[in-house]
Amino acid sequence: MIGKLKGIVETVDDEELILDVGGVGYVVSASARTLRALPPAGQAATLHIEAQVREDAIRLFGFLTTAERDWFRLLQSVQGVGAKVALGILGALSGEALSAAIARQDKAMMARAPGVGPKLAARLVLELK
Repeated sequence: MIGKLKGIVETVDDEELILDVGGVGYVVSASARTLRALPPAGQAATLHIEAQVREDAIRLFGFLTTAERDWFRLLQSVQGVGAKVALGILGALSGEALSAAIARQDKAMMARAPGVGPKLAARLVLELK
């Protein structure tokens, strides 16, 4: 598996970036928070990678820290949370805010993330506490 990629940021859009590593452009999905924190195109970046291999696709998800990658994995352990929702949560809430929301059972804070309604917010704070 791929654990980390270090290369040059080629392009960044709303949901993904292309990272040139030795002449190969990897399409990497990332949270809005990660995409905003990346250096501008043409600059070097290092991303911790979560690779998902499916029947019909191989997807790479990039994170600036291993803690963010670990949150991504943990969030997907909750029923109803796939990669897109997990990235939405990580884009809306920092790791610290996420920890605080879970500790306080703050469903309203969880529901701020795109794709998270009241039922899923309740499930998240219940299952992750």
